[in-house]
Amino acid sequence: MSQPETRRPRLPERISGLAAVATNLSWSWSRDARALFRMLDGALWHLTRHNPIELLRRVDPARLAACAQDPAFLERYDALIAWNGWVADTHDTWFETTYPDLAQRTIAYFCAEFGLHASVPIYSGGLGVLAGDHCKTASDLGVPLLGVGLFYIKGYSDQRLRLDGWQEDAEERFDLAATPLEPVRGPHGDPCLATVRMSGRAVSIGAWRVMVGRVPIFLLDTDHEQNDPADRQLCHRLYAGGPDLRLRQEWILGVGGVRVLRTLGYDPAVWHANEGHAAFMLVERVRELVASGVSFADAVRRVRAASVFTTHTPVPAGHDTFSPEQVEQCTGPVWQEMGVRREDVFRLGHHPALDHDRFHMSVAAIRLSARVNAVSRRHGEESRRIWAPLWPDREAARVPITDITNGVHVATWMANRVVALLESHLGADWWQHVDDPAVWARMLKLDDFALWAVHNELKSHLMRSIREQARRRWADQWKEALHLVGAGTLLDHHALTIGFGRRFATYKRADLIFRDPHRLQRLLRSCSPAKRIRATSPGSRCSSASMRTPGKRGSRGESPSSRTTTCTSATIWCRASTSGSTCRGRPSRRAAPVA
Repeated sequence: MSQPETRRPRLPERISGLAAVATNLSWSWSRDARALFRMLDGALWHLTRHNPIELLRRVDPARLAACAQDPAFLERYDALIAWNGWVADTHDTWFETTYPDLAQRTIAYFCAEFGLHASVPIYSGGLGVLAGDHCKTASDLGVPLLGVGLFYIKGYSDQRLRLDGWQEDAEERFDLAATPLEPVRGPHGDPCLATVRMSGRAVSIGAWRVMVGRVPIFLLDTDHEQNDPADRQLCHRLYAGGPDLRLRQEWILGVGGVRVLRTLGYDPAVWHANEGHAAFMLVERVRELVASGVSFADAVRRVRAASVFTTHTPVPAGHDTFSPEQVEQCTGPVWQEMGVRREDVFRLGHHPALDHDRFHMSVAAIRLSARVNAVSRRHGEESRRIWAPLWPDREAARVPITDITNGVHVATWMANRVVALLESHLGADWWQHVDDPAVWARMLKLDDFALWAVHNELKSHLMRSIREQARRRWADQWKEALHLVGAGTLLDHHALTIGFGRRFATYKRADLIFRDPHRLQRLLRSCSPAKRIRATSPGSRCSSASMRTPGKRGSRGESPSSRTTTCTSATIWCRASTSGSTCRGRPSRRAAPVA
């Protein structure tokens, strides 16, 4: 585990507290904190992509000295330090006030990715963003949550454009010293916190901690000198490689996560698996109990009583499954430690109707959790239908899977201009009363023209940012005019823009927009001009040969509709004219790629 260089910049004593503020991600959802960092150097704040650690490392010392004597800056600074102290305090929060008996009962939240901030690129999309928002909201409310994930030193697979306009994976290792990650040591100062047997070898596991307000998140790391070279790279990249690598990552997340928490002295009262990637966390806790003398059946009951599972994917193909041979090769004969037959362990992940010879991670998580929830009302209906075979004696409507509609962390995602508009209409404390129906009744009376004006202003700002990035890359990297076009420089903020920014896996259903072509045609005719942007990642299972634009036949002559695993580079396409011509959903070979 490599150690980052010192990230503590030399700051004037009067404003030395900025270093502590920068290393807790609570600054990222504080408008006052962001405004203060912007005051130090607005241009540098923009160039560092709103990374306060990098800002403090690079800002002119003379500017820091001037700010340390500026009364207006110091007034804001003192208020921010007071707020940061309140964030660090776990007392008098909503949760402690409402549930005083539960305030010390920790919830362990396991997830394969966390979308916290761009400076910590260990997330891919919706799952990570939701996990990040859960952690931020838990901090705001004082919920005693801690997170467990994996540390991807190379982040999620990034893309760049080749000279011919096609995209390819870009290897980029991010700078640890520019992140708020801190290495975690064991009770005796050892960087190795746990050991897991995998593929016949012992794998040492360390961890990095990032503070998200009051919530610590522990990111597991196998890049240790004592590990086999293949094991050191296990957690280098998110969603990389094939199923064997994914299986080993999930074994590290689940089993290693439980053991690291034990080493650090945590004894969670509730264990939450956010999607099936974390199902081995439940299996490991069964193993723990059996090793302590509890029978296998009783261990399963006790693990279920303290476990929660959230399912996200609305189609069966989106859930991880592995062959028994793959699982056994990775985990070894774990059933022997439990004193049960091989079949007893694999039965936990057995689906009675689908793929009888596969170990289903989501099925195992469902069987080992007392509470299972989907992420919207409609998704709840679909999940009860998908998983109904696990309860053969029940109708789908009576399957015990509830639904909790996803929300967002408002302070993170709401633009300042929208916040200002709502404050002018609802008052500065409206966000503290979002569960009050009266607030929503007043929200519906918001001036439509004012809201639309803010929307257009933000859209114009986005287009300006796209053009600015393109100009910078043209000066530093790009050599072909096609790159400029593909970077979105010709986008018109007056046009209806339909975006698809997801990994191009089959289960992401990129073709849903064509389910009702007549509705799509009416929409495009009424909103001319219009465009659709597909900014997709091909995913780890797609070769470069398969990265071709839909609408052209594949290398073996098959049509796009017959290829269920087609991957694509990002494309901008679609046109509707005021004369009523239809949108042709057939991008040409020369459709401009998007970075």
